[in-house]
Amino acid sequence: MDVTTETFERDVIERSHELPVVVDFWAAWCGPCRMLGPALEAEAGKRAGRLELVKLDVDAEEQIAARYGIQSIPTVVAFRDGQPVTGFVGAQPARAIGGFFDEHVLSASAGEGDA
Repeated sequence: MDVTTETFERDVIERSHELPVVVDFWAAWCGPCRMLGPALEAEAGKRAGRLELVKLDVDAEEQIAARYGIQSIPTVVAFRDGQPVTGFVGAQPARAIGGFFDEHVLSASAGEGDA
């Protein structure tokens, strides 16, 4: 799902109170972004219902990119409880993306609500 300045609050900030939201900050002209996108989508698809993947075009949505200090793309940032909590910069292979989702996105949220 693509997010914009108008939908960011609802689709990322509010939604991240329900489950982790991973934002792919990208641009159409960025070759590594175009390589990373399908791998992110495939790995997120394997974890459907446990995290949400959204895309934000930094050229179209400069204000949001600036708010989160995005200086290089692709940049991937996971949001939880309305805040950015972890992420990475640069294209990664599918195996690394899966590990990132499992170890840094999902494992950090798995224990919440169990206390």
